[in-house]
Amino acid sequence: MSASLSAMVLGGVGLGWAAQSHLTSGLQVSDALDALAGDGPKSRHGDANILLIGLDSRKAMDGSDLPAQFVTDELHAGDSGVGGYNTNTLILLHVPGDGSRATAAAIPRDDYVSVPGYGMRKIKEAYGLAKADEDSRLAEAGVDDAERERQARDAGRRSTLATVQNLLQVPIDHFAEVNMLGFYHLAQAVGPVKVCLNNAVQDDFSGAHFKAGVQSLDPAQALAFVRQRHGLDNGDLDRTHRQQAFIAGVIANLKSSGVIGNIGKMQALVDVVKKDIVIDSGMDPVSFASQADNLTSGNLDFFTLPIEEYATIDGQSVNRVDPDRLRAEIAALFGSGRSAVVQGGRQAPSLPDRDEPARGAAPDAGVRAFAGDVPSSGPQGGAVRADDGIPCVD
Repeated sequence: MSASLSAMVLGGVGLGWAAQSHLTSGLQVSDALDALAGDGPKSRHGDANILLIGLDSRKAMDGSDLPAQFVTDELHAGDSGVGGYNTNTLILLHVPGDGSRATAAAIPRDDYVSVPGYGMRKIKEAYGLAKADEDSRLAEAGVDDAERERQARDAGRRSTLATVQNLLQVPIDHFAEVNMLGFYHLAQAVGPVKVCLNNAVQDDFSGAHFKAGVQSLDPAQALAFVRQRHGLDNGDLDRTHRQQAFIAGVIANLKSSGVIGNIGKMQALVDVVKKDIVIDSGMDPVSFASQADNLTSGNLDFFTLPIEEYATIDGQSVNRVDPDRLRAEIAALFGSGRSAVVQGGRQAPSLPDRDEPARGAAPDAGVRAFAGDVPSSGPQGGAVRADDGIPCVD
């Protein structure tokens, strides 16, 4: 599903061990969620909605540029000026308070929506627009670089949180943020991750050069695998299948490789969590860890929210969406209608061609990969089970 959901799972496991070992001091936290306090919607019955934010930033957490050769050779991400502070991954994760199946709803990054203070924009731009404006204001006020970066990123987070909540009209109780470097470090800490491809791929843009079949990914390969969109029939939307397959591999790794219980590996995971992941200041590490543990047990379904059509506006390719329809989809997925949508056997529509709109929230291929009952052909027609239980994707 995404780098940020992988970070959520891995980070939660690491936080659980850290909490039990009294090692949670030094976590990076943000008060950005306070901006949503007040009369907004509230979760009930112990449910929690967690917004997972994946930044396509070639910067370190303090705003400094990463070494150019590392960005080019390991991240396959051009240079440090590319990508800015776009949120290329936005997932709203609904965790029911009764411990039943969680739902991860991916919001396509090019959805054309109302961004408070900026009008109609791609949803991925909400973070970077507010971050840049706040950075300029703080620079004029003479704020030092480190503090300016911290406050400006909080402005970006507030903008993203407000945009998503305004769009979907559901509570956001917590958030977690990871950037590209953080995903790389998490993949490094957990060790090689197995994935399966139905076909070989060669994509110079992401660095995804893989043979068909099951294979183990090092950190650079893992990042290339989850970032590939060129050469896929539906581009960004198809990329969610790759990311889901990677998460299945992460979970299989956690269960089989001895990461859990290995003090050295768990300490490495905790160090990455402290260095590369930001969570809201109200999130309880123990609760966060228990939610992640629930996900690793298989209680998770994936969906991608629908778009109406592709369009070109002001020279940019965007996804037109219907906010009322998205709110209805989220209410069905997260609320009382969710069981009918997930369990009712509805065939997911194909993802749209340039002139063909989607018709509803689409269960991603291999939606029950973690529950142990991957269909021989998933809703999108691409998921099959490899011999070791990892779903294969196109």
